[in-house]
Amino acid sequence: MAEEKSRTDISSDDIIRKYFDMVYHLALSQTRNVPFAEDVTQDVFIQFIQNEKIFETDEHIKAWLIRVTINRSKSVFRSAWMRKTVPLNEEITFDNPEKSEVYFAVQDLPSKYRAVIHLFYYEDMSVKEIAKCLKANDSTVRSRLHRGRELLKDKLKGGYDFV
Repeated sequence: MAEEKSRTDISSDDIIRKYFDMVYHLALSQTRNVPFAEDVTQDVFIQFIQNEKIFETDEHIKAWLIRVTINRSKSVFRSAWMRKTVPLNEEITFDNPEKSEVYFAVQDLPSKYRAVIHLFYYEDMSVKEIAKCLKANDSTVRSRLHRGRELLKDKLKGGYDFV
């Protein structure tokens, strides 16, 4: 019989504290709406706590949380409620106008590009880590990063060299 494994040596509270910001910011980048991002974040951690899945490493937990966050964010827009409502425009303010332009340009990208851009630049994940989390090929992630950067350059009219 296989040896029993514990979920991890880390408590659920520690995992929530460690990954809360990552999950919230990813949900916000996907939903583009603060209340939806809060709901998605709450749902992800409730699902994590209720989950019986055995996680072998910290990276396994992180990958699972990213995947569930992206899937849950997508499901927000498929709900019957969303098909019958019109969102209110929320204005997010920034101290630096450059950050504002880049942020809104990223938010205008299609979801598949927005996700890889967010994970690569904001979460400092490598292409290999992103591919593993999204269950995609490395070449697919590199292609989405490249296309996302090109779309950002067009949106920002080539005004920034760091994009």
